[in-house]
This record gives sequence, structure tokens and C-alpha cells, in this order.
Amino acid sequence: MTKDLDDIHPIFHGAPRTTEFRKLRKRIVRNVREAVEQYRMVDRSDARWLVCLSGGKDSYTLLAILIELKWRGLLPVDLLACNLDQGQPGFPATVLPEFLENMGVPSRIEFQDTYSIVVDKVPQGRTYCALCSRLRRGNLYRIAREEGCSAVVLGHHRDDILETFFMNLFHGGRLATMPPKLVNEEGDLFVLRPLAHVAEADCEKFARSMNYPIIPCDLCGSQDGLQRQQVKQILDSWERNSPGRRQVMFRALMNARPSHLLDPKLWDFAGLTLSGEVAMEEGVPNLRIGVDTIDTALPRSTEVKVN
Repeated sequence: MTKDLDDIHPIFHGAPRTTEFRKLRKRIVRNVREAVEQYRMVDRSDARWLVCLSGGKDSYTLLAILIELKWRGLLPVDLLACNLDQGQPGFPATVLPEFLENMGVPSRIEFQDTYSIVVDKVPQGRTYCALCSRLRRGNLYRIAREEGCSAVVLGHHRDDILETFFMNLFHGGRLATMPPKLVNEEGDLFVLRPLAHVAEADCEKFARSMNYPIIPCDLCGSQDGLQRQQVKQILDSWERNSPGRRQVMFRALMNARPSHLLDPKLWDFAGLTLSGEVAMEEGVPNLRIGVDTIDTALPRSTEVKVN
């Protein structure tokens, strides 16, 4: 990346010139580049991405950073911003179209009244989020196909991924989260999350510093008491007590060891065998167990005595 940050896309006009903001911006750019390269998100030279823009801090950050990478020749893809107006009460329908036009960003604005469907189908007192998300995703897939896009790009960040992991752990009984890259069920589109390595706090600082017109995500009034909010509070508490805990947990998601979990579908426990021969040491059998087992069962400095 060049050092001259004044040669920028219009989406960065008005950016603070402080050292703090420059460091923030470079950090986010670095994190996004790492995710794009690590998970090989650019699948072909003529790739076109549908970048989903909700109007929240995360999607603004996503769009701006992808545009910067493309502007500097570091992301060889065609970008199309897309906002899906789902008919939520009070949604400011003119904010995003005006923003995208002023920034010179190619875009598609789509209106689909999924809100009425959600209100009709979801029992009173239940959250709308699950059904709303499914309907939104289906429409975005359709738009991506109509626009010739190979990928739907979402603004989920590191903290979203961690929260989803713990929601699955606490409530779903499985070890799973949002992957940075996956293929949809139909097998014709990638779903990408380039902000996978970016902290939520960085997204918030960035979008606020740029003074982007933030649209709240709770227009439907169904956010209070969500399981995700409860998990978020737990993670916030852990982070306060031990700063850096979130990043440590995130690294753990990239360092899975199937042999040290309990899923026989991922590891052939039944097929494990002892390696080597049975040696005799002073009349006592000494089983030479597999290296992986003995290395992780005991520290190297531990002596095992047989009485």
C-alpha cells in the first residue's frame, strides 16, 4: 500500500488526519487483507462481489475498506453495494441511496416487504431476527444471481463470530460459528466475511470517525433480551477482567485439534492403536503409546513412576 493516504476514494473524504485514525485505518486494512488472503476469498480474475450494506457501522466499514483495497489495486474484484429495504417501520429509505450516489459507489437498492411476513408468521413475544435473517439472505442470493455476482459479502466481524460460537455452545449443543468463507446450499455462491479478523470496537471507531450516517438495527423493536445480547455481556465481562481475552478465544477457533475433542465423526478414536513394541524394563511392561497421546497427556518434564 502506498504511504500517500491523501490519494483516496471519495468514500474517505473528510477522514480525520490524526495519527490515531491513520493507525486504526491501517490496522483494519491489514486485518481484512489477511482474511482475504488466508481464506482465498478471490476465487477468479473476473470475480464480482455483492457487498451488503445495512447502514450499520460494520457494513459501512466493510464497504469503505474493500473500496480502498480495490482503489489501490490490492483487491481485483468488481464491487456492487446493495441495500435491501425490508419495510421496517421508520427505516430511512433515502439515506443509503443518497450516500452511495454521493460517494460514486455502484449500487443496487431493493425493496422487499419481508417485515410484514415476519410479523404475520412469528408468534407474539418471540424475536423476529431468525426469520427476518433467512428472508433477507434469500433475497440477497437472488440479487447476487441477477447481477452476475459470485459472492455475497457480509459485514460480520470478529466479535460476531465469537458470539455465534458461544451461542451454539450454550444453546445449540455444537461447536460451530460463522466461517469467513462458505458456499451456499445451492452451491452457486460464496458467502464471504472479510471483517472476520476485525474487532467490533475498531468498526465502531472507524464509522463514527468517518461520520457515516448510521441506521440503527433495532427499528423493529425486537432486540431486547436476545440470547446474543446475553452472550455479548458475558464476553464483555471476561474482557474487562482479562483484557485481550476475546483475541485469545478467536485464535483458538483457528487452532482446532479434532484429536482432543469428542466427536468420533472428526477423529477415528476406534481406529487408534498403540505404536511400537512392548518393551520390558526391570520386569515391568512399558507400553510405547502414540507420540501425540504421551506429549499432550503429560508435560515433557514429568516422570512416570511405576510402583
